[in-house]
Amino acid sequence: MISSISGKIIHKNDKFVVIENNGIGYKIFASENTLSELNTDNEAKIHTYLHVREGLMDLYGFLNSEDKEFFEMLISVSGIGPKGALNILAIAPVKMVKSAILAGDASILTKVSGIGQKTAAKIVLELKSKIKNTLSEEDIASYAGEDFKKNMDVLDVLVTLGYNQTQAREILKQIPTNLSTEEKIKQGLKLLGK
Repeated sequence: MISSISGKIIHKNDKFVVIENNGIGYKIFASENTLSELNTDNEAKIHTYLHVREGLMDLYGFLNSEDKEFFEMLISVSGIGPKGALNILAIAPVKMVKSAILAGDASILTKVSGIGQKTAAKIVLELKSKIKNTLSEEDIASYAGEDFKKNMDVLDVLVTLGYNQTQAREILKQIPTNLSTEEKIKQGLKLLGK
């Protein structure tokens, strides 16, 4: 199997990149987060997963092995395909999604197009025990409770207003954590307006 590819990015769009390695261009599908970190004409190393089905072979790419491992966990759940797993990876940082699953909070998953309450609950049920050993106590604490819910509410509002997930997450990192949801939204809109 192809575990990773290093080379020059010769093409990029909103669904995939093409990396050239030894004269061969590899088309690699990736999440919005991963694609936002990659630029045409730059060198990159991408961890990959080769998905084979009915005569088709698609490569899916990730910037780190943690994202790749979580992707593999997600597609192990019946009813979740590679494209759905990429969409889950795009809603929030992996540690945040894992912490929500560990806390039994399926609501974060229902934000993904095509994933309803039933499928989200199934993901939580099937992955909860697998995820437990992949997070530190510090990671779990930082994504638990009210702050997590406030941040998800702020992300929802910013995305509803037309900003993409990546922009909204980057802005959220710049906003002080001790603010209310409303204050965070106002601060986020100010930062995005600059």
